[in-house]
This record gives sequence, structure tokens and C-alpha cells, in this order.
Amino acid sequence: MLDKQFFVNFIEKFNQYIQENKDYLTELDSAIGDADHGINMSKGCKAAIEKIEKSNFNSVSEMLKAVSMALMSSVGGASGPLYGTVFMKMAFTLNKENIDLKDLSNALINALNGIKSLGKAQLKDKTMVDVWEPVVNEFRSLIDKSKPLSDIKNRMIALAKNSMESTIPLMAKKGRASYLGERSIGHQDPGATSSYFFFKALFESLR
Repeated sequence: MLDKQFFVNFIEKFNQYIQENKDYLTELDSAIGDADHGINMSKGCKAAIEKIEKSNFNSVSEMLKAVSMALMSSVGGASGPLYGTVFMKMAFTLNKENIDLKDLSNALINALNGIKSLGKAQLKDKTMVDVWEPVVNEFRSLIDKSKPLSDIKNRMIALAKNSMESTIPLMAKKGRASYLGERSIGHQDPGATSSYFFFKALFESLR
């Protein structure tokens, strides 16, 4: 079962990866965006961690809602609403006492649907969806096949990394990057990159 501590560990690890790679994310965003993705995500994750440290949540759902609100209120640009939606959809899905891997998979599916609905992005549009969709679908498939956890973790992290890198040859069709047209080709998408850190943190936290 996945308890509150699992989700705390995951969010702390996600924050760690974002803080360590803040300049890298901003560098990626400076090539095809507003040059603020790293700064914004760093600020939002710090706010989320502060919220967790200052509060004593009664449930996983309550904590994820607080993380969502912290991100929405402190992250500028499109990232705040998108990552805020991720954690809010997860909060609604995981509003129960005993949470297992199938529940986590359902939460990620609902988060992906929330991202797509809000951002109107599809696979190959050079956005975070290019990481989210393959990872979420493969995770559900491996759970349905009852694969061992160690196998799931390694495969998911590798898939997230490959999916992130797959955005490099794509032409952006959404957001600020889409204004560049063909000049967006050859650059890794910053949202896909922060999504890789999200999944790396999530799957590394599984025990």
C-alpha cells in the first residue's frame, strides 16, 4: 500500500530534482520559451514543500490538494495550472484510505486527461504530454500484467527519459514555442523535461 509518507518522499524528491536542475530547465526554456520554466518550477516546488512541512494532513488526498494549490498560486505561466491540475486530479482520485498501484495508475490517467483538456495538447505536439502519455499508458499495462515492482520502476524511468529526449526532433505546435515554427526543432521541451523529473521521483520513491 502507498501511504502518506510515500507521497511526501515523492514530492520531496521531485523538489530536489527541480532545484538541482533549475538552471538547466531555464536554459532549455530560453531556447524556445519565456526562459522562466526552471525559476517558476523552483518557486512552486519550494512553496509545496513549505506547505507540507507546516501542515499535518489527515489524508493523502488533503496533502495533494494543498500541493496543487501551492503550485497554482506560486508558479507563473502555463506550468502552474498544468502541474496544479496534475496534483488536484490525483487528490480527487486518491480520496481513499488504502491506496495501491492500480489506484496510483488511475490517478495518473486522470492527471494526464486533465493536462490534455487544459493544454489542448496531443502526442507529438512537443509538450509534457509527450512524456506523460507513453509513461502513464505503459504503467497501466505493466500493472495489468502483474510485473514485478523493480521491473516496473526501471522501465518507467527509462521510458520517461526516452520520451523526454523524443521531443528534440519535434516541431512545437503549442505554447510560446509554437511561434518559432521549424526553429523549435532540435530543442528539448522544458515541460517534458520537468515531467521526466516528476516520474523519476515518483518511481524511485516506490518500495
